[in-house]
Parts: sequence; C-alpha cells; structure tokens
Amino acid sequence: MIYLDYQATTPLAPEARDAMLPWLDGRAANPHSPHRAGREAKAAVEAARAEVAAPFSGGRLVFTGGATEAANTVLQGVMAAGPRRRLVTLATEHACVLDTAEALGRAGHDIVILPVGHDGIVDLDVAAAAIDESCALVSVMHVNNEIGVIQPIAALAEMARKAGALVHVDAAQGYGKLPLSEGADFVSISAHKIYGPIGIGALWMAGGRTVPELVHGGGQEAGIRSGTLSPALAAGFGAAAKLAFSRMDADRAHVEALAKRLRAGLPGWTLNGAESPRWPGNANLRRDGVDAARLISDVREVAFSAGSACASGSGRPSHVLKAIGLTDRQARSSIRLGFGRYTTGAEIDRAAKLIGEAAERQMEWAA
Repeated sequence: MIYLDYQATTPLAPEARDAMLPWLDGRAANPHSPHRAGREAKAAVEAARAEVAAPFSGGRLVFTGGATEAANTVLQGVMAAGPRRRLVTLATEHACVLDTAEALGRAGHDIVILPVGHDGIVDLDVAAAAIDESCALVSVMHVNNEIGVIQPIAALAEMARKAGALVHVDAAQGYGKLPLSEGADFVSISAHKIYGPIGIGALWMAGGRTVPELVHGGGQEAGIRSGTLSPALAAGFGAAAKLAFSRMDADRAHVEALAKRLRAGLPGWTLNGAESPRWPGNANLRRDGVDAARLISDVREVAFSAGSACASGSGRPSHVLKAIGLTDRQARSSIRLGFGRYTTGAEIDRAAKLIGEAAERQMEWAA
C-alpha cells in the first residue's frame, strides 16, 4: 500500500525503533526507581528530554501522552489561573483546542474564535481587536493539520505580549519540519508526527511559565503530570527529534519535489488554502463533483484521507474547509494527501494515476 496520510501519523523512523528496542526486549526498569536499573532508565529519559528540547531556547519540557494532552494542559491550566477570562483561538484549530475552548466557554470563560480567510490565514487586524487586556491566552496552530497553511505566529505573539496575554502554539505539524517561531510561552508537540512512536508528546514552557498540576500522584514531570514514563517511548521520541532537526532542510526539499510531482499528476484539482506559506507535504485538493469518501474506498492501494483522523467517521464536513468558505459539497469533494521522508517519487506517480482514474470514473458515472 502507498501511504499518503502523514498528517495523521508518520512511519516510525528506523533510528527511533533502534533507540526503543533495548527498552522493549527484556530490559525492565522504572525511571523513577532509585536502584541502578532505575537510574539507567532515568538517564535514557533525560537524554531524550534534552534532544526534544534542544531546538527551544531555555525553558523546560515535560513529557505528556501526546499533543492533545499537552494542549489541554495549557488551555485548562492557564484559564483556571485567572483573573483574565478571555481565550482567543482560530476557527481552523485542531479539535483538542476547539473542544477544550468550548468546554471552557460552558464554564463561563470568554471564548473568541477568530475567522480565517479563503486562504486559511487569520486576518491580523481582526486578531488585534480581540487580543486585548481581557485576554489571558492566545492559542494558535503553527501548521494546519488539514490544509497545511502556516499562521503568522510571530505577529500574533507580538500582539499578545503588548496585551499582557500568553501564547500557546500547537506545533504538532510544524515541530521538526520548520524553524520554531519566536514568542511562544507554551508549545505542544507530538512524537508520532516526526517519525517517532505513538503515545508520547511534550509540552515546552518558556522560562518562568508553568501550569497547575494536571494529574495527581507521584509528582513526576515537574509536578504537573504524575505517572510512570516509558523509557522506550521517550528514547524513540528523542531519536526522532534529533534526526528531524539534523535533516530538516533535506526533508523539506524532498517533500517540495514530491508536491510538484503530485500536482502535475493531478491536473484539474484545486488546492484548498494558501499556496504559500504552507508545509508542502500537505496537499489538500478538491475536484468538484467527486465524492471523497467513495474515492478513498475505491482507491484501496493508496492510504489517504478526507481530513483530520480525529474527525473521521463523524459524517460532518471538515470544519477547516468550512472555515475557509467551502460549501458542504465542495468539502466532501476534497481529499488530503500527506507525504514525507519515506515517500518515493514512484509512489506519488502511482497514487496520482490511481486517484485520477478513479475520479474520472466517478465523473463519467455521474454524467
């Protein structure tokens, strides 16, 4: 099968697998135990923490179960700390932010959901009006998981600083692929989006920033998230992060070439969202009149999606595509093709051929 769903999850890098294997093959130790085996496990965890935190300037990094948990920790923690009551975010954010914002709204907080343009990018003038002295937190995704567009993080962070608000960046799709934006107070990231293992993520906090205790217990992870860490998952995350940043330019050049090849192989399809700035490894394409769900079923040799894996099966059109002005019908005629480090040009050519032919058959039968 040709795997083109890199936004949902990436294949595990061999280097990450190799880092994990010693902790999966009979080597047992709790990294919080005081004996030698425990200290060795702790050393592996701390080495991984250093690798994941290496791209950041100062601050501290705590491991979490994933980017969703990290985002929840920030939004709920900051808003609970008060006294400011406003949370500002975007209509195209991931469900982990939008659903948490909705829950905070029910609890009495002032939630402002900023619209985006047809290109998927927020209007900075509209944002400036919302980010005022009542704002506690601005939460924004670096690279959109459905359409790949890149938000103006630095400009939003500057507005927040002037208003005395904090900034959370959901960098699950950007960390390890693009340089990190300046100005964030909190950054949530995920291992399995950068060729690491599923089941671990992290929350980076700038110097002087913290959040209330989320999980009570043994006081692990700076007292924020109690629980036993997996040395295997941490080691895999660390190896994946080190590799991603060491080959960031090469990986980007590779996906840029693949993106051009894909677009050439699918003439007549429209790109959803801005051409630039965007992450080239995300191609959200639309062909009016095509049924995306049926296309996914018909093209069994290729794994691709119609949007976020978190929202699949809901039966609702993508909220991201609706936010950029697409009709329900246009949203249901859109597919998301994600590719990366291990995708080959031959796979792109084959996938484009199969998808294009299946779309043509649909159009003929509908005529």
